[in-house]
Amino acid sequence: MKDYSRQNKTAWEYNAYEFWRKTSGEPADRAKKDLENPIGMLKRYANYFDRYDQVKVANICGSCGKKAIPLALLGAEVTIFDISEENKRYALEVAEAAHVNIGFEVCDILEIDMAKYESYFDVVFMEGGILHYFHDINEFMKIMYSLLKSGGKMICSDFHPFTKIADTLKLEQPAMSYFSTEIFEGEMAHARFFDEEIRSQMPKCSYRKYTISEIINSIIQNGFCLKRFDEHPSWENEKLPGEFTAVAIK
Repeated sequence: MKDYSRQNKTAWEYNAYEFWRKTSGEPADRAKKDLENPIGMLKRYANYFDRYDQVKVANICGSCGKKAIPLALLGAEVTIFDISEENKRYALEVAEAAHVNIGFEVCDILEIDMAKYESYFDVVFMEGGILHYFHDINEFMKIMYSLLKSGGKMICSDFHPFTKIADTLKLEQPAMSYFSTEIFEGEMAHARFFDEEIRSQMPKCSYRKYTISEIINSIIQNGFCLKRFDEHPSWENEKLPGEFTAVAIK
């Protein structure tokens, strides 16, 4: 495991289980919401799936299972790949309460077991801001390509690169040059939800933020056929970009 991956793992295993309980509810309560409306819990991402039943989905950095469990309820065979044992604990407790099975591999995404998972999945899916955890986007995209069967689909949704220069999502991260290639330390995503005493003690993550062209070119250069690139408004200000979704085929 690379040094920066170890750093990010330490951050994501600091109080994460309690954070999910605080913000998403007790596992049984979260499961009830997923059971009531799995399509609704997928939100806009439902529009990018052609079908669900028996579709093998790799949910990359799937965190607490907030999208994996609705997908499984709709019939998909979902495996989460994530670096945090704390995330796994919450996700599996929600899945059990929802009476659904998901796989969960706690690992560095860059070290996924390709003897087991190469050309295994119909869909690789990621959302919620994960690309900045990887210092080499080409290395990351190469692995995404390897996970997919021929003809498989990647659904890559992430924070819009515009957030490099303006905090349009109110994540309380510093602004920088849009074209910066700097690797920097910053707070983990949910640090801002804790009081200052706890927040000041939380481990930092190691980040590298990308431009639109870096993201698109990494998709193309690693063998994908890019089919769509959608931009979505910020949840804080609908006049400004907040997220994007790229859809690409192997």
